[in-house]
Amino acid sequence: MEPGPGPVPEPGPGGGPGCSGVDPRGDPFLRTRYAIPPRPVTFLRRERLTRHLDRALTTPLTIVNGAAGAGKTLLVADWAAGLGRPVAWFTTDAEELRPGVFWAYVLQALRAAGVPVPAAVGSPADPGRVDEALLNRLAAELSGPMTAGRPAVLVLDEFDRVAAPDTAAQLDFVLRHAGPGLRLVVASRTEPLLPLHRYRAAGELTEIRDAELAFTAREAGELLGRHGLSLSEAVTDALVDRTRGWAAGLRLCALAARESPDPETYLKEFEAGQSTVADFLLAEVLDIQPPGTQDLLLRVSVLERFCPGLANALTGRSDAGAVLASLHHRNAFVQHLGHSWYRLHPLFGEILRAHLEMRRPGLAPELHRRAARWLKAAGFLPETLVHAAAAGDWEFAADALVGDLAVGQLFTGLRSAGLGDLFSRMPSGATGPAPELVRAARDLARGDLERGPVHLERAGKLLAGDAGDVLGREGGESPEGDREAALLCWALLEVFAARLTGAPARAERAVRLAGELRGAVPAGLLDRHPELTALLRAHLGSTRLWAGRFEDARTVLTAAVAGPGGASTALPREDALAQLALIDQLNGWPGRAEHKASQALAETARYSLPGPPGTGLERLVLAAVAVDRDELDRARGLLDEAATPAPAAHAPHAPADPADPCVPADPVARAARAVVTARLLLARGKPHAALRAADGTTRPDGTAALAAEASSPWLRGHAALVTAAAHLAGGRPDAAAEALREVPLDQPACVVEAARMQLAAGRPNAAAGLLDALRCASRTGPGVSVRAALVRARSGHLAGDPATAHRWLAVALRGARHEHLRRPFVEAGPWIGPLLDTDPLRGLAAGWLVTGSADVPPPGAEEPVKELVEELSGRERDVLRRLARMMTTEEIAADLYVSVNTVKTHLRNIYRKLDVNRRADAVRRARALRLL
Repeated sequence: MEPGPGPVPEPGPGGGPGCSGVDPRGDPFLRTRYAIPPRPVTFLRRERLTRHLDRALTTPLTIVNGAAGAGKTLLVADWAAGLGRPVAWFTTDAEELRPGVFWAYVLQALRAAGVPVPAAVGSPADPGRVDEALLNRLAAELSGPMTAGRPAVLVLDEFDRVAAPDTAAQLDFVLRHAGPGLRLVVASRTEPLLPLHRYRAAGELTEIRDAELAFTAREAGELLGRHGLSLSEAVTDALVDRTRGWAAGLRLCALAARESPDPETYLKEFEAGQSTVADFLLAEVLDIQPPGTQDLLLRVSVLERFCPGLANALTGRSDAGAVLASLHHRNAFVQHLGHSWYRLHPLFGEILRAHLEMRRPGLAPELHRRAARWLKAAGFLPETLVHAAAAGDWEFAADALVGDLAVGQLFTGLRSAGLGDLFSRMPSGATGPAPELVRAARDLARGDLERGPVHLERAGKLLAGDAGDVLGREGGESPEGDREAALLCWALLEVFAARLTGAPARAERAVRLAGELRGAVPAGLLDRHPELTALLRAHLGSTRLWAGRFEDARTVLTAAVAGPGGASTALPREDALAQLALIDQLNGWPGRAEHKASQALAETARYSLPGPPGTGLERLVLAAVAVDRDELDRARGLLDEAATPAPAAHAPHAPADPADPCVPADPVARAARAVVTARLLLARGKPHAALRAADGTTRPDGTAALAAEASSPWLRGHAALVTAAAHLAGGRPDAAAEALREVPLDQPACVVEAARMQLAAGRPNAAAGLLDALRCASRTGPGVSVRAALVRARSGHLAGDPATAHRWLAVALRGARHEHLRRPFVEAGPWIGPLLDTDPLRGLAAGWLVTGSADVPPPGAEEPVKELVEELSGRERDVLRRLARMMTTEEIAADLYVSVNTVKTHLRNIYRKLDVNRRADAVRRARALRLL
């Protein structure tokens, strides 16, 4: 087609050919389409976006794509105005511009910006089409000498109004053939029909999308400041979170808040459904949609996310997929999450929910109910529970949780706190086995031994007529019906209740029932909930430990640790590791105990679960190890840390006593705490306080801290030992001997300690008889054997047999050296000092128990102790203590959960402050200064 005499007449208001024949070059209204829009005085230039947009000069195509009010136009306008060169701007604000009209406007925009487009290029004569020759001539001119080194920049604003595929194809043709002579910037609410994949693959596309257009909290603060508002960081952050950084939302909120006498309070109490923001979104997004689409948007507003099937379930239609895809394509505040799932912009959803209540009052609960049922059938349990709760259908929510075997998630995993909060709203009117099981789980998780067992008993009766009938099933009987999942959840809670009440037989019966039920639940259900098996094993192990069945406990706890990993089982694995650490400590393996306790602390830390890592029992074990090593300050610190109330997510493993959060409700943890506290008090020379801890101190419920827990043989033995030691320190040997009658003879650690005390009470024959009758268990470690050797050495010393004393003392030193067991030698008494100053005992004790001959001046000379250059920090003292235990830099880093470089920095500081250059010198100086 030959060039026409002038531009095509302007289209009418509907986008069709007009009849006015107005020349756009002379009409003021049309000239605004070619002008770069002005920026308001409150406009905030965001340098990160401007710098990104600068890449538009290096790529043929730039896309600025975002929802209504995202700030696309003002961003590009500010960038264009700051280029210092002409920019052709065309705002396509008419609907359905046909190809001929579109190109007439583009040519005029280029000429208006000063781009030398010769008249020979021509202009379309037919509003509905454009000749390919004209496009060839335009591309040739743009790629020619007139743009050499200075390409023309063309901005097409509101390009989403250009719906004709032919127009997009023609634009792509010109852009490709113009080469470096044209830079095209497209601002659009929708994805333009240009072949973006090809430009992207070639590295010829600059993209700025919704996520990048969103204001950061810092930028929002600056924008609000330009509106005369000075808000707290918390209010600004909340506003950004609520609007997702949406530019128009922030500006409209700022304008509205500026009119309020208290802007901060206004924004805190801001009601999305009654605001200028709502007016904007309703006018720009909702009201322009067909009625059916409006209804769909209003109904899905009750959902956090939705897919076509779920949207169809709420609307009764069958074409939601196409509607949602179209809304997303048009950036109508419907965001695609991938895999056919969508969500609404939070503020838009909030406004829609307000209007749903206005237009269809009372419909929301029914929508939540429909959503809950669809989600349950689709296998989306978390969202099922949320919508069932929103619908007030608590029986359905509890049934869904129990039927999915997900009761364990109230105790462990990333969702435990959220589930606890959700079901805390369940009213007493919700009845049935599942609600009672959920109530029992919540109460037991908090250590509530008054209400928890009551709800558990009710659930058992509802499930089987009587809780005792459930436990009384014969081994060969297989439960039938729809109760299997509920019964399995009941068994888990029964084991936990047995743990909290110190009832091992009850736990064993419940575990047998769980074993019978495993084959009756749907295939794969247990695989989806590994936390249930992990919790069962950890709780069963605790009851066996409580009963003194250490090896049986070790077997089931080891299986819990070896089970599936992940956040859902992190807490029971941590719990099992802590109990295994306690077993090692009780069997005399402090090094192994320390290692497992450290593993337990690291187990939950790696998953960023809420609250500090550890259930408390790990720190109690570490405190016991510290007492064995005579690190009494460290032991006191660990006891204090263990007394910190555990958060709800950790409550199942060491829940706090409701009356006193420093007293664990778990009997094992409570007993461990009492034993370690009593031992520390004895080491501090406070026998009366130790005796109270062992026998006289009562818990808030009136029971004794240690002696009342007589059902645990190992606890009974340790309580008797503490009591005997306290009586001996008070000069009451007969009372001590009476207390030792309670020591169980099947626990080597307790027997050895009893022998030591018999010897201290002046009964060497009784001591020898205990040691001779001792069944040497293969599981006992140096914590037992070292003490036994010291008793035999003391016996030899008292009998006037120095050879026997030296021989057994050497055995004790060799056994204790690797574990740094100092406390047994301190407790042995002053008789040991002169023996340690003889060969070869002096060499065996040097460097860790006493200062060796190589480390001290000759006898009779005293080395002056220099003052510290500077006090050591707490962390430097931690590193120093581990240096004294001959740990490597890597071992120290792992033990303290810090990097190797951090440890090296602490070491440099320690050397500087102690005025030394080597590890050995640092330890020697620290001992001389009584820092160790």
